[in-house]
Amino acid sequence: MNKRTRRTLLIVATVLVLLAVAVFLRSKAPPEAARLLPESDGIVYVDFQPLRAFAHKGWRPPQRDPEYQQFIDAVGIDPEQDLNQAAVALHALENPNGPNGPVAYSWVLVGKLTGKRLNAWLETHAVAREEYSGHTIYSVPSEGRTVRVAQIGYDMVAGSNYPTAEKIHSIIDRHRTAALPFSGSTLLEHHYHDVPLLSLAWGVGKIGLPFAEKGSISVLGFQLPLEADANIVASVRWAGTLHLRVEEFAPNEEKARRQAAALATLVTLARGFSQPLGNTTANNTLRELVNDATVEQKHDRVVVTATLPPSFMADLAQ
Repeated sequence: MNKRTRRTLLIVATVLVLLAVAVFLRSKAPPEAARLLPESDGIVYVDFQPLRAFAHKGWRPPQRDPEYQQFIDAVGIDPEQDLNQAAVALHALENPNGPNGPVAYSWVLVGKLTGKRLNAWLETHAVAREEYSGHTIYSVPSEGRTVRVAQIGYDMVAGSNYPTAEKIHSIIDRHRTAALPFSGSTLLEHHYHDVPLLSLAWGVGKIGLPFAEKGSISVLGFQLPLEADANIVASVRWAGTLHLRVEEFAPNEEKARRQAAALATLVTLARGFSQPLGNTTANNTLRELVNDATVEQKHDRVVVTATLPPSFMADLAQ
C-alpha cells in the first residue's frame, strides 16, 4: 500500500469517526425544536405523533370555536392532524400585574404547517413586518399582545408574544446553526439530562408559572405546596403504559422533606375527594391517577410518580 493510498484511507477514516461522533452527540441532544428555543424560565415539549397513535382508536374530530375553524380553513392546516411536535418556552415578565400578564411564550412548531396559504393569512393580518436574517417576521395583534411569527423551515413555524423581538430573533439565529450538535439554552443544558429516556412529553424549569396564583401553583382546583418559581422536571413516557413523573428541586433536604409530606397529604385528600364523584370518564381517570400516585423524597428532591390510566388517552381523543 503506497503512501497516497494510506493517506486517503486515513482521511476517510477520520471523516467517518467525526460523522459517528456527530451522530452520537445529536442522539444525546434535546429535540431540535426545543434546542431552537431562546433563553427562558421554563420549557415544555410534546411529541404528538406517538400520542396521536395511542389515541387513534377513540379519535373523534374536536368541537371547534367558529373563529378557530375559520382560521383552519383559511390556512389549510389542521393542527390536530398536521402538528407533529411543539416546543414552548416560558418567560416570566417583570411586571406580573401588567397588561401582558405574568408569562410570555415563545414556540417552535414542527409539522405540515408552512405554505403559501399561511403566508397569505399572515400578510393579511400582520400590522408590521420585519426582515431578519433572510426571514420575514410578521407582527399579528392578539388579545392585547403582539405575536411575532416566522416560517423558519419547510416544516417549522416559530413565534413569540414576548414584548420585544429579541426572542424570535434568537430562534432564527439558532436555526442557522441547527445542524450542529449544540445543547440549546442554558436551561436545557442544566436539566435535559434529568428527563427520562423515551419521554413523549416533558417540561423543565419553572413550568408552573402559568398556573401560579398568589405565589403558589394551582392545578385542577388544588393548591399545591409548591412555590410558583419552583424548578421542576416533569415527564410522560411510554413503557408499556404511560408513566407520569414530576420532580421538584428543593433548596435543601429539610425543605424537600416538608414538601414531600405536604404533597403526600394532598394526594390522600384527593383520593378521598375523588371517591364519591360520579362515574364518568373524567372522574374515573382522576380516581385512577390519584390512587396510583406515590410521593418520595430523594435528598433535596421531591418525586411524584403515577401511571396514567388508559382512559387518559381516551380523554385526549374527545
